[in-house]
Amino acid sequence: MHFVEAKGILSSNNGMNLYRGCTHGCIYCDSRSKCYGFTHDFEDIEVKANAPQLLEKALKSKRKKCMIGTGAMCDPYLHAEEKLKLTRRCLELIDKYEYGVAIQTKSTRILRDMDLLESINSKAKAVVQMTMTTYDETLCKILEPHVSTTRERFEALMQLKKVGIPTVVWLTPILPFINDTKENIEGILNYCVEAGVKGIICFNMGLTLRDGDREYFYQALDKSFPEMKKKYIEIYGNAYELLSPNNDMLMEIFRKKCAENGIISDANECFQYLHAFPEKYMQMSFVDNLQ
Repeated sequence: MHFVEAKGILSSNNGMNLYRGCTHGCIYCDSRSKCYGFTHDFEDIEVKANAPQLLEKALKSKRKKCMIGTGAMCDPYLHAEEKLKLTRRCLELIDKYEYGVAIQTKSTRILRDMDLLESINSKAKAVVQMTMTTYDETLCKILEPHVSTTRERFEALMQLKKVGIPTVVWLTPILPFINDTKENIEGILNYCVEAGVKGIICFNMGLTLRDGDREYFYQALDKSFPEMKKKYIEIYGNAYELLSPNNDMLMEIFRKKCAENGIISDANECFQYLHAFPEKYMQMSFVDNLQ
């Protein structure tokens, strides 16, 4: 772990990454790809030490309220967060200035900040996004070894449901010949239904591989799934998108289950929901300004 002074914290779409790198060890992680320009080991977490100061300055200067996103590139609830509390400090600012937040993670450490999420949600909107890829707990610990299991994430979703915080699940990636089964997808979807998720983001049943990510993924296959790398190379070569041969069947199951349970299944519609700041709050702010 090392610390840097960042020049800025919010992207043009109001997203922020407080850390760079990850210690969760997921074998398929796209963030390892060379195109992201890492100049340090991926597990040597880069900490943006001045993120709270930059965020406060940015929030003060905005002309209107909006949703602040985090977790798209690097999970905001890494192991380092337990001690550093950088994510919590930023949530405190989002709460203080009454913005909304859409936060993405695979870790139940997010439950530590339930008080802030509830407070933000009461004033504006807080949405928690949880990635779920593998219903079988034993397999999950192989694919995502150093983070909360799928069952633990489901239990976190249930706690969020209990306090009225909306949730969205990322059902991706699904690895061909490993977890691209009917049983896996139905298991995750049943969790989603029980947890009352607002939407599920799933582009297709498969994964993407780029330089940097591909090499790490294949090393993990050699370790845990002998002969699987050879099969991948024979079928997909150096393709970017590796679509499961079961894609059509599994996507049909996905869309049907969502339609039956009133869950948003269109990715663009999910993104619109994540980025939409509640109109009722904007209307209240407008009236307050007139008085």
